[in-house]
Amino acid sequence: MSDSPAPFLRFYHSENLRAKTLTILNNLEQAKDSTQHRGHLAGVVVELMESGMDYYFMKPLRLAKVGFVVEQSAAVGLSGANRVLASVIHNIIGRMDKTQLQIVSTHIRELME
Repeated sequence: MSDSPAPFLRFYHSENLRAKTLTILNNLEQAKDSTQHRGHLAGVVVELMESGMDYYFMKPLRLAKVGFVVEQSAAVGLSGANRVLASVIHNIIGRMDKTQLQIVSTHIRELME
């Protein structure tokens, strides 16, 4: 990652998800064996992904008032994509070592600033 400023997008997520994310990151970072927190980290990454997909995709559809059928079709498609991505995320994070987990944790913290 470059030190130069770059364009970015962000999304707003719930205070509960923020608190949960910070708790999981703190637990992982302070653990003697951070690999014990792989499942929790993967779970929160999935929740953040789902929240972001809702914010970037579903929210604009609701604002555009595309209609119930279109919105439901989009929601069903997004739900299927999220299930596939969740499986991939759990598989990848589930195999990470301590150093890799710390890097992911640091990156998530940077995104939250």
